[in-house]
Amino acid sequence: MRLDKYLKVSRLIKRRTVANEACDAGRVTINEKVAKASQEVKPGDVIAIHFGNRETKVRVLTVQESIRKEDAENMYEYV
Repeated sequence: MRLDKYLKVSRLIKRRTVANEACDAGRVTINEKVAKASQEVKPGDVIAIHFGNRETKVRVLTVQESIRKEDAENMYEYV
């Protein structure tokens, strides 16, 4: 699954366009490498999102095309 779509489906970022813009600005990394929005995400990857002076780091547990809002947190764990 594409990184921008994963960020939206997992609800780490609310909208796909915002996820796309964050990737374009270089604020999202996968396994400590700057990632493009089109990069593939797979279980085990560590995603870091930098917004201002805050950083959110998560490990991908599952990749699903669609998921209920209540179950979205089961797609990742905080590192």
